[in-house]
Amino acid sequence: MSLLLQLKNTLKFNVAASSKLVSWNPSTDCCSWGGVTWDATGHVVALDLSSQSIYGGFNNSSSIFSLQYLQSLNLANNTFYSSQFHLDSISCLTKLVTIDFSVFYLPGVPTLTLENPNLRMLALSSSVPNLQVLSLPSCYLSGPLDSSLLKLQSLSSIRLDDNNFTAPVPEFLRSFSNLTQLKLNSCGLKGTFPEKIFQNGSLETLVLSNTKLSGKVPISISNLKRLTRIELAGCNFSGSIPNSMATLTQLVYMDLSGNAFSGPVPSFSLSKNLTQIDLSRNHLAGQILSSHWDGLENLVTLDLRYNSLNGSLPMHLLSLSSLREIQLSNNQFSGPFSEFEVESFSVLDTLDLSSNNLEGPIPVSLFDLQHLNILDLSSNKFNGTVELSSFQKLRNLFALSLSYNNLSINASVGNPTLSLLSNLVTLKLASCKLRTFPDLSTQSKLTYLDLSDNQIRGTIPNWIWKIGNGSLIYVDYSDNRFTSSIPDGIGVYISFTIFFSLSKNNITGSIPRSICNATYLQVLDFSDNNLSGKVPSCLIEYGTLGVLNLRRNNFSGAIPGKFPVNCLLQTLDLSGNRLEGKIPGSLANCTALEVLNLGNNQMNGIFPCWLKNISSLRVLVLRANKFHGPIGCPKSNSTGQRFRLST
Repeated sequence: MSLLLQLKNTLKFNVAASSKLVSWNPSTDCCSWGGVTWDATGHVVALDLSSQSIYGGFNNSSSIFSLQYLQSLNLANNTFYSSQFHLDSISCLTKLVTIDFSVFYLPGVPTLTLENPNLRMLALSSSVPNLQVLSLPSCYLSGPLDSSLLKLQSLSSIRLDDNNFTAPVPEFLRSFSNLTQLKLNSCGLKGTFPEKIFQNGSLETLVLSNTKLSGKVPISISNLKRLTRIELAGCNFSGSIPNSMATLTQLVYMDLSGNAFSGPVPSFSLSKNLTQIDLSRNHLAGQILSSHWDGLENLVTLDLRYNSLNGSLPMHLLSLSSLREIQLSNNQFSGPFSEFEVESFSVLDTLDLSSNNLEGPIPVSLFDLQHLNILDLSSNKFNGTVELSSFQKLRNLFALSLSYNNLSINASVGNPTLSLLSNLVTLKLASCKLRTFPDLSTQSKLTYLDLSDNQIRGTIPNWIWKIGNGSLIYVDYSDNRFTSSIPDGIGVYISFTIFFSLSKNNITGSIPRSICNATYLQVLDFSDNNLSGKVPSCLIEYGTLGVLNLRRNNFSGAIPGKFPVNCLLQTLDLSGNRLEGKIPGSLANCTALEVLNLGNNQMNGIFPCWLKNISSLRVLVLRANKFHGPIGCPKSNSTGQRFRLST
């Protein structure tokens, strides 16, 4: 007990944030002290000081190194200073089995050597030969992995994720015969992964995601008979996925996404414990055979997005009773989406078939998938007429996308449409041949609405602006046949909107001053309408706008002259109006500008040579104005940039 009180008195920590150290009080029963585990003889065997806001350090004389029976030490989620943190004396703790320094911040280059001090390596000593778990994620470690690790032959778990080693994976890792878990994700490792490590038959978990590892996965991966989890996501592995992986019958979780794997998808029918398969964002090709999925009664998630898979839609997947998520978007599947039998126990909640070549009508049996939350059939070749009200059977839907097919969606007046879908958050009906606004007046949670490229005529109903109770983030009504004006209170209705488009309609009147209340706008597109009046100065003064497109309207007057210092504009298109005056010099503040189109106006002045200081500018259109003088600019030391100039 006295050793622990000495330790507490020498530690620097935030008393208000500590839940364990503050309980160490000589007047209380030490068995109730937080973070301390005692054995039957009264020795401290485990010390958990994680998340105690410790901000000092230990020197070699610290009483912590006198806890001779300590088997587990957890210092995770604290902040130490390298000049005050010395672990040389940890060699005295010969009974240590587990050390956890997760999210353990050491500014500068940490000295975490347990044998010979080395500022750029992690060297572990034979002084702790019984160490079984080494957990050092997010510790700002750098340099190569030191071979002193080999002295810890009892290791069963190595976690070095979220560090910055920037070195190849050392082959000596194959020598840990007891190793069951190896996590090296997001730690800067590069090169090819040593094939001999795949001969370690004790491995159960292998995580290498988000590294610079490359090369092919060898067929010897089949030696990992105990493997339950493999994560290789976000690396540079290539070649085919070895068919030998079919023999990994203990697999539960597999993520090979974000690589350059090619060839067919192998069969995993023998891995009957699989719950997740993620092969997305690769170069896989070929058909999905039904035999590949036989018996996978525990599969919950299948993600094959962003590949080149083809052939007919693998309908057999819909019969897997445990499957909750099917992601097949951005492939080359073709043919019909046939009717299918829906099992009463189906729990499917996500079905994404977007960006394929599927055709024919939408099957009626789809509406029997009662647990669906997300349904995306966009960017295919589906055809036929669909009653929007049919989707009311899917009462758990919060995202529905039918955009860019050959569908005709009927949302006629008097049709209850989507009133029963109380959880709808996303609705995408672009290019669906809509002739009327669907009744969305009861949608209180809607944040994303796309009704663009339809045939909706007439006045925009007042209730449409109140959809989502002001929570709409994305609104696209472009390319329709509206003939109304923008309501005076528009700024209140879109106060949290990031994207707002009314382009390619017949909107009249001016832009209401209340638009200034929409301070989150990043994209505003009112192009190709009949709007008039002046351009509101607040649209120029916004610090958030990245795209402002008002081309082909009837705006007049001068361009407001107060582009802010923090201007984020990338595209400014005011062409095809009746604007006059000079180009404001404050436009030079828009250093991210890529496209500037002021053509077909009545602007004057000389060529704005200062625009050449905007290095990002790629397209400049000033034609059909009243500019005068030479186009050439004085030479300067500027590196200059290439942009397309239209005068």
